[in-house]
Amino acid sequence: MKKGKRGKKKRQGIEDSLGEIMRKENSIKRLLLTVLTAILTVSVMSGCRVVINDDAETGNVSDEPIVFSNSTVDYKLKDNKSLYENDDDNSVITMYLTVTKGNSSEATDHTWEEVNTYSVYYYEEKGVERYGVNGLLQVGDESGPKAGELGYGKQAPNCTVTIRGQSSSSYGQKNYKIKLKNNSEGWNGQMVINLNKHQGEGLRFRNKLMYDLQENLNDMVALRTQFVHLYVRDLTQGEDIGFEDYGLYTQVEQANKNFLKAHGLDREGFLYKLNNIFEFYNYDALKLASDPDYDEDDFTYYLKTKGDKDNSKLLKMIEDVNDSKLSGGEILKRWFDEDNVATWLAFNILLGSVDTQSRNTLLYSPLNVDKWFFINWDCDDSMNNYEREIRDLSAGEGWECGISNYWGNVFFRKILKDDGFREVLDKKMNELRELITEEKIRKMANEYAKVVKPYVFSGRDLLGEPLTEEEYDDVLEKFPEELDENYKAYLESLEKPMPFFIGKPALTDAGISFIWDPSYDFQSEDIYYDVTLADNYELKNPIFSKNDIYMNSVTYNKKLPEGQYFLNVKAKDTSGNEQYAFDYYVSSESIKYFGTICFYVDSKGNVKIEGE
Repeated sequence: MKKGKRGKKKRQGIEDSLGEIMRKENSIKRLLLTVLTAILTVSVMSGCRVVINDDAETGNVSDEPIVFSNSTVDYKLKDNKSLYENDDDNSVITMYLTVTKGNSSEATDHTWEEVNTYSVYYYEEKGVERYGVNGLLQVGDESGPKAGELGYGKQAPNCTVTIRGQSSSSYGQKNYKIKLKNNSEGWNGQMVINLNKHQGEGLRFRNKLMYDLQENLNDMVALRTQFVHLYVRDLTQGEDIGFEDYGLYTQVEQANKNFLKAHGLDREGFLYKLNNIFEFYNYDALKLASDPDYDEDDFTYYLKTKGDKDNSKLLKMIEDVNDSKLSGGEILKRWFDEDNVATWLAFNILLGSVDTQSRNTLLYSPLNVDKWFFINWDCDDSMNNYEREIRDLSAGEGWECGISNYWGNVFFRKILKDDGFREVLDKKMNELRELITEEKIRKMANEYAKVVKPYVFSGRDLLGEPLTEEEYDDVLEKFPEELDENYKAYLESLEKPMPFFIGKPALTDAGISFIWDPSYDFQSEDIYYDVTLADNYELKNPIFSKNDIYMNSVTYNKKLPEGQYFLNVKAKDTSGNEQYAFDYYVSSESIKYFGTICFYVDSKGNVKIEGE
């Protein structure tokens, strides 16, 4: 059996209490301009200006009062919609990639086989850069590279190629990051080509569909996407067998300064990608780059810097988020845009994009605006409930739906406790339901499937497809129905107690004590807990079981012999709504058992948690 693992949440107790002290809102100070002589030139952020009325004929300054723009406070996130005007969402372009060995300075002196052998975890363990190769990328059609397109007629490499992704890098078919060289002309204004196989989801178009939907929404920014048919010619081992068919990929725009500029955002602004697990806690690794104790690798574990490298504004925002004296409403008003946060959250809840509570997200802030905005980064786990069900990837209903999915994140937890924000969120949910309908999703999904299926069930892609063709059609048929299911799960999550963390079991003189964080209920109902202890994760023939515990602890008054154990804790309110703890155990079959921790008792009676 594969070793289980704790849930992907950091074990941090819920620190913000019901008795949060409200503080007066910060007043917005206006600058007083006392002397106006000739022409005053003010260089400020776009849209934020001082309006001065001059009498051009007499040269006298008008007596009209000076008007200061309020655009810093009212700054809204607006995408450059013209980027999508000529999009053909169902088109497939053909790319030809010829790979050769490069040099040790750029870590491109490797074979194509080496590049495709290892996951990112190998490189992290070894502490080395990801292996790469040089490449010549050419764009064309199925007959070959095409005149007027990238790389046509070129002989020398115009790019470097490495694998990309985190958990997806463990699959046999890799995703690729193709960085065009500075002397290259670029492709569609992009210098980084991200090719994603999306092997973890059977439909292979979820990510593209989600971004295509976001193109038409206010208060959100999409990333450009394109279906790509890739051919690769490997010259890294002294043999040339021509171009091999690598099947279908989805190209996704790289989030960087060029991305900001293309989408009408501030190219000099701040942009961070949430890596691994970032839940807005004040982690020790988050420091100014000028701090003597700053470690870039430690910082990047949580956040990858893609814009301005001055972390001071970020750190101040995080400090306020973790200030117990500031309410969620105050934090939201001080540092975020309510429409953006509510739209982003509603979209991901409605579309079931569950892997967004602590990663797969971008944080953006214009240089001279003290506001942060959420932008989606990876949406390939959206509307995936039925596929997970037929692939047996979940053992019962857990907390990964509705608002409970975001409860472990201190920022979302604080704002969700705010009655006013929940009203705004509910309004956004209903607005999106008018725009994103089951009929619209069905039409888009069927069109994408016509493009994708011929690739998925032939050649290399067939080897990595997790669904049979019959299962694919079944998932495709039920795919649009998940919209309504996700909305119902959202409504139910508002009624349920919120998830919580289980503490480490502690030995007592009589036996062993179990403790967990208190749950939270929006209706302020009393909460009780059911506890089960067993020597198997299916909780068959339990060693100890107790229901309706009012406190958040219980003691089993017997000594546990040496062995492996599983503790399950579930909360329920007086209305009968139930919720599991955040913790979950993953079996050797990759099935999640929610509300469960695994621990060990050694020969001396010591307790160790799985993963410690």
